[in-house]
Amino acid sequence: MSTPLPPEGARFLTYLRRRNRSPHTLDSYGRDLATFFAQVGKPPAAVRPQDVANYIAGQQAAGHKASTINRRLSALRQLYVYLRDEEDLALESPVRDTHYLKLPRPLPRFLSDAEVNRLFAVIQDGRDRALFTLLLRCGLRVAEVAQLQLQDVDLAGQRLIVRQGKGRKDRLVYLSLDALLALRGYLAQRADKPCSLVFLVQKGPGAGQGISVRGVQKRLEYYARQAGLAVSSHCLRHTFATQMLEAGADLPTIQALLGHAQMATTQRYAQVSDQRVRGDYFAAMNKIVHNNAA
Repeated sequence: MSTPLPPEGARFLTYLRRRNRSPHTLDSYGRDLATFFAQVGKPPAAVRPQDVANYIAGQQAAGHKASTINRRLSALRQLYVYLRDEEDLALESPVRDTHYLKLPRPLPRFLSDAEVNRLFAVIQDGRDRALFTLLLRCGLRVAEVAQLQLQDVDLAGQRLIVRQGKGRKDRLVYLSLDALLALRGYLAQRADKPCSLVFLVQKGPGAGQGISVRGVQKRLEYYARQAGLAVSSHCLRHTFATQMLEAGADLPTIQALLGHAQMATTQRYAQVSDQRVRGDYFAAMNKIVHNNAA
């Protein structure tokens, strides 16, 4: 037997029905509100923030996921919006922003070797091939590749200096053989354009100026459609980290290359010199390039 809604909740559902909300939405709101008021045992006018906190604790003890609890809190908050705006009742919602539970971050998506090959098979433009190879092989953020300066490219040393990356820190990253060849080829065709940025707009009114972050993203979206893949620029960065880890590079090395500040615990146990980072990078990246070419 289903738990009955308080009259205010029933009127809220009638209001939603008149606004042509879907049957699924009506059913979900109805169940969520009924569950809440059955547990709290109070009418809407008597519910206080502590009641909501107690409800959340009960839901967690019952094993409900954070996303489910947050959805139920949203339904409750919408009820109070309705009572205030549509019924002119001077009721403040007992749901506070602090009640919402932090959701676990999803695992980063990365590309398989076959997907990497599919993506790069459709990238024939020299600039774009160099740009996306740097994202994949150096683990750069899209803003970092868009802001890369000519003076920070060291082809002879097979390395780049990433200036003022996230966290306002500079770092060194290294160029795998395929990244080196792609970048060298692009720079030869780029010739002596006056702009100090490496990657430039090639056509249209902005030709000769640095490509924007959104410009990079739009190019990748285009190639992703051509390859039939779901790919973002950050997905290429995740792929870099995953491939490096699977090829044997240790976590402090990967952290140093990514410029990640969120591995403080790992950093306490390992002091990674630039020479160690360089050695780990080339040992792992040679395996990756060989595997992709096979």
